[in-house]
Amino acid sequence: MSEHTGKTISWRIVNGVAEVELHLAPCNEIGTAMLADLEHLLQALPELEQQTGALILYSSRKEGFSAGADLRELHARSLDASPQERLDGVRDFLHRIHHVMNSLDASPLTTIAAVHGVCFGGGLELALTCDLIVADKMTRFAFPELRLGLIPGFGGIPRLRRDVGNSVVRDLLLTGRSINAAKAQTAGLVSQVAGEGEALRVARSTAAQVLKFDPATSAAAKRFAKPVPLEELRREIELFCDLFARPAVMESLRKFVESTDPYPYLP
Repeated sequence: MSEHTGKTISWRIVNGVAEVELHLAPCNEIGTAMLADLEHLLQALPELEQQTGALILYSSRKEGFSAGADLRELHARSLDASPQERLDGVRDFLHRIHHVMNSLDASPLTTIAAVHGVCFGGGLELALTCDLIVADKMTRFAFPELRLGLIPGFGGIPRLRRDVGNSVVRDLLLTGRSINAAKAQTAGLVSQVAGEGEALRVARSTAAQVLKFDPATSAAAKRFAKPVPLEELRREIELFCDLFARPAVMESLRKFVESTDPYPYLP
């Protein structure tokens, strides 16, 4: 499966690099459809790892990289379910998405997220699985989950804590405010800032540099420099589920779904 076209994501080898395109309208919301496609990508990773040493993850949606979790789907799936059924469904989804994210995080490939526009919530969590983030200068990063009475649930806090200082983690988490690409680079979240519309080009140039090195050496260096915080990730799932079980969360989801704001995910 070195080439695949799915409903929400596609991938192929371009100039010796695996390129994974997110293309779900309106802004690559991560729900059951994208999770299924990401699981297909996971199945294809061993073959891709035999063909290349680098992978680029990017979005072809003009709105941005990803607005995060598919909250409308989450709300719809919860309407006719009992509280225990809602909790069981969310827990199952979290375990599946964590398996995908952890596998991408630990892949021997050098992974590069080329991001632009909106990179919020679950979208930021997906980008954080990558070794490098190349950001269009117009990118905005945010964790707005506290507005729903939740925390990021796809591994965001442990991965962000691994990569940047605690003051940045707390600012993103506790205020819900977005930061721009320049501030994200200063904080250590972003490795390179590209001109508007140039993130993918810069990511491709970076991948070409990566391929100059022995893949086994790069993989060993990655394992040493970027351990996956598995225990914290397990604790995150439990905390998310504890918070999700509260009735206030369903009310917050209802308000989000019924919002007439054209961009309800913006802080």
